[in-house]
Amino acid sequence: MSDPTPPVIILDKSQMAENIGAVARVMANFGLSELRLVAPRDGWPQERAWATASGADWVLEGIKVFDSVADAIADLNTVFATTARPRETRQPVRTPREAARVLYDDRASGLGVGLLFGGERAGLETADIALCQGIVTIPIDPRHQSLNLAQAVALNAYEWRTLVLDAPPPNFREGEPPASGALMLGMYEHLETELDAAGFFHPPEKFRSMSQNLRVMLGRAAFTAQEVATFRGVITALSKGRGRVLARLAKKAAEET
Repeated sequence: MSDPTPPVIILDKSQMAENIGAVARVMANFGLSELRLVAPRDGWPQERAWATASGADWVLEGIKVFDSVADAIADLNTVFATTARPRETRQPVRTPREAARVLYDDRASGLGVGLLFGGERAGLETADIALCQGIVTIPIDPRHQSLNLAQAVALNAYEWRTLVLDAPPPNFREGEPPASGALMLGMYEHLETELDAAGFFHPPEKFRSMSQNLRVMLGRAAFTAQEVATFRGVITALSKGRGRVLARLAKKAAEET
């Protein structure tokens, strides 16, 4: 069996070209090649990245740039967010070693997989973590929780490479695969639009936190593409039903005046 294609590495709002180059270097060290950037602060390409990449030119030359995390993971099925703050969402939390095993099995099952990393200063936003299927937290000493971006990528890439070299038999997924990020996002937005119209998000300033909680809750169900279509059909039916009820009430009020 040939080695599974490595996970995609996604960097959100990276600030320094030198760090992007350093990430490319460690990716090449461990056999990863696909790097995606989300809204890099100084745009792309950035000449300074080539200096710190130490010859990993093919990684830099293959970089794709996206406007949002949602766009960057739209074609992927399993994405883990690497963050030191798992308490903000109720998602499964894994070490890099545990995450590598899940990604290895999912990739062997034909799914698109990736690892998401936040910017150097602010890390990942909770809204973007909610789009992922779990969290990876590196078990570092709490007395000095300071890792740079390239180090975090290197630790995860090392675990992937070690697993590939060990070549354990993959645990293939049974049944239909989980839906892509694009399908899940479409379902989330559809539901949120209808709930907003029904007055669910009250008070309005709670919209962000409530929608994030809904996304995490639904994301844990790992919907298939067919289940997404079914759920969206349910949303549509409920919204049409609400519309008919409102129309009847409006007609009745008009008749009484």
